[in-house]
Amino acid sequence: MIALVDCDNFYVSCERAFAPRLEGLPVGVLSNNDGCVVARSRELKALGVAMGAPLHLLPPAIRRQAVLLSSNYALYGDMSRRVNQVLAEFSPDVEMYSIDESFIGFAGFDTAGLEAHCHRLRDTVCRWTGIPVGVGLAPTRVLAKVANHLAKQQSAYEGVCRLEADSAVTRHVLERLPVVELWGVARRTGERLALMGIDTAWQLRQADPGRIRRAFSVVLERLVWELRGHPAIDLDDLAEPRRCILVSRSFGRLTGEPGDLQAAVRQHAARAAEKLRRQGSLARAVQVFLRTSPFQVGEPQYRNSVVVPLAGPTTDSRDLFEAAGRGLAAIFRDGYRYQKCGVMLLDLVDDRARQLSLLEESRSEAERDRSQRLMATVDRLNREMGRDTVRFGLPGKDNAWALRCERRTSRYTTRWDELMRVKIG
Repeated sequence: MIALVDCDNFYVSCERAFAPRLEGLPVGVLSNNDGCVVARSRELKALGVAMGAPLHLLPPAIRRQAVLLSSNYALYGDMSRRVNQVLAEFSPDVEMYSIDESFIGFAGFDTAGLEAHCHRLRDTVCRWTGIPVGVGLAPTRVLAKVANHLAKQQSAYEGVCRLEADSAVTRHVLERLPVVELWGVARRTGERLALMGIDTAWQLRQADPGRIRRAFSVVLERLVWELRGHPAIDLDDLAEPRRCILVSRSFGRLTGEPGDLQAAVRQHAARAAEKLRRQGSLARAVQVFLRTSPFQVGEPQYRNSVVVPLAGPTTDSRDLFEAAGRGLAAIFRDGYRYQKCGVMLLDLVDDRARQLSLLEESRSEAERDRSQRLMATVDRLNREMGRDTVRFGLPGKDNAWALRCERRTSRYTTRWDELMRVKIG
């Protein structure tokens, strides 16, 4: 059996763990630069606030009732780590899927006592971390996803739902579940399935696996087997490497200073390089773009982008910085106040399957080895000691591109100077 553990309204729950006064209040967490709502408590959802709603468009009546906070990713990432540490107390097989979801394997466990085991797991996570979770238990990952949804939506399950592959309950649920709500089924895939007369998860389960494979892919065929209770999908099947990597962000304030833009592009290139190395790819080109704000009526408008080819496939941050810098210099125009810039890594190739082109600039094996060891060391230090512990160049103070996070709470678990203070008397 496999369980999917999903944290309930994770960002909001992290905030409530350190501020119990927020319990029962409509709470929302905002995106970068406090732009729009990216996490909502049940109370905020009940007020009709949609996911992604822009902050400046929220009615005054709702803004007066709600507690709206800036994203606190340092806190959320550390709380996610702590939740997974608790999960490891209940099974040696814990597979993190996202910041708020993890799969747990229960191979070799007594199946008769698994529900009680999962109830203890749920209670322990909440008691040790303050984060409420829902647990979906089933023979496969896809069914565990369905069970988890039921555990969180229907109070009768008390946070833990178990679905057997061939039970009447499972059939009842799948017959009423739209196929597009299944894990791994995109909207366009759902539209094509509808043309074949497949609208529900049960109809997909009953479909001929070979026909599904011929019409779609081996991954969708495996999903059919998963719905029938036969494990067939690994997380890697639904997490293919990205074909491009984009890092961009709106500035905290408008700026026309070349130094601000250079610092922002360097920061974005650094983040993109980290993601590139994490997925084991190399980039052959770098695209840089910048633009003014279309909402500044009366101000001159300008937007542009450029693609800078690299001498050869690379993951070296220094190569990406140099290319991104050349790209910015080519498109920067004085006299404008810029609102956003970004860096995109293009033409990605698998590092393991890399083949040198005759047109590539030759680089010795020793140079490549030094580059790889340097980048691996930088990534390890930043991973173990905190982001930006090691960086290329020092940022200036009061950068325009720095995030606006006026509503951010303290980073209680990752910063000594922001530890919670308790007063007695």
